[in-house]
Amino acid sequence: MKYLSTRAAASSPERKRFCEILLEGLAPDGGLYLPESYPQVSDDTLNRWRTVYHSQGYAELAFEILSLYIDDIPAADLRALCAKTYTAEVFGTGEIVPLRHVEEGLWIEALSNGPTLAFKDMAMQLLGNLFEFELARRGEELNILGATSGDTGSAAEYAMRGKQGVRVFMTSPHGRMSPFQQAQMFSLQDANIYNIAVEGVFDDCQDIVKAVSNDLDFKRKYKIGTVNSINWARLLAQVVYYFAGYIQATESNAEQVSFAVPSGNFGNVCAGHVARMMGLPIAQLVVATNENDVLDEFFRTGIYRVRGSADTFETSSPSMDISKASNFERFVFDLLGRDGERVKALFGEGLSKTGRFDLSADPLFAQAASRYGFVSGKSTHADRLATIRATWEQHGFIIDTHTADALKVAQELRTPAHPMIVLETALPIKFAATIVEALGREPERPAGFEGIEALPKRVQVMAADADPIKALIARECGY
Repeated sequence: MKYLSTRAAASSPERKRFCEILLEGLAPDGGLYLPESYPQVSDDTLNRWRTVYHSQGYAELAFEILSLYIDDIPAADLRALCAKTYTAEVFGTGEIVPLRHVEEGLWIEALSNGPTLAFKDMAMQLLGNLFEFELARRGEELNILGATSGDTGSAAEYAMRGKQGVRVFMTSPHGRMSPFQQAQMFSLQDANIYNIAVEGVFDDCQDIVKAVSNDLDFKRKYKIGTVNSINWARLLAQVVYYFAGYIQATESNAEQVSFAVPSGNFGNVCAGHVARMMGLPIAQLVVATNENDVLDEFFRTGIYRVRGSADTFETSSPSMDISKASNFERFVFDLLGRDGERVKALFGEGLSKTGRFDLSADPLFAQAASRYGFVSGKSTHADRLATIRATWEQHGFIIDTHTADALKVAQELRTPAHPMIVLETALPIKFAATIVEALGREPERPAGFEGIEALPKRVQVMAADADPIKALIARECGY
């Protein structure tokens, strides 16, 4: 399996293997990596995977799917890495991603059983093990530079803490995460973890990561890698739970299901797009946004219009307070017939000059829904309060604010013909203030997280500028 950049010209011969892009992150031309083609899953294969999942578990299903994309790690090693990652000890249940029944034809897929109580653990735990394996094999080090709006940071840091040959420099928007999210990250005292609170919004953090990655000399000298979903390995790991959710919700491959996904940076739902391109019977991929509705606006109108910091709202589902969806480029690459030169024009010079592009008149835009299954909707603070309250009163359990956004949009767009699976984002304790506002009570706090907000913090506040962060990396690396 070879990979190409979303900005590569059709005539470009450059292709890379999985372990090369694992450590690289963003492509040198500023694009994102995708496989040359998506492996196709036949009915026979999907039936076999049903048996694998039910008899051997999630880890073996992960190996089956990942091995279609990874041919430069020996199969025995890849299977061992999956088995090491997806355990009941790490994820609190042998099912790993159990479905919770809400009502007839509607489920929530529990993705927040990992060590940081958020869906990001599903991919990040594997990524940490892949990094450690490949770096040991090469005898090299890696400096990870990341950006988080809430959950990526803690998931990455918990996955990488203590890992040999890895340092993590994680940027986050100063004061814009929940107190619990901040405490999870900033309380870590591990020597290889560096927390940087950027005076700006998440998009400023993401811009810094891209600016450093695009400085190819610096990137090579200091061996900069990424854990954001711009890293293909992380997105690939997320593909697995779409198959697992489908297998649990259906009895035969004749059935289709839809997925509703809380969406900010488009990585989670992009994994669903990959699963659907492989042949998983997905009827609709429902993109659910909060008040920062850049993606909803595109799927309704064909206009992609990024917002500046001043126009990016601070909401009660803060992990989706994003106005520049990095992974969206991967989908547009497929939508435009894998025309890398056109994608480069849209996402490179086009966005930098005007901050927008318009595909509304392009016949290919209609295929976003008809061929690729994408539909979208928006949820507001009032909507999520009402959804949290209704879920508690009618079904007796509490959901977090982001999952509430997805559930609200799912209930609006679901059809009787297709069951709907809502992807859970995090446990509600991470957004306790909004739960109290909705229900008048705090959600349950899992064991081991008592008093986390009062722990000593290790974080430095820095300007929204790539240069001082590059200086920090150079200073800490010492070479």
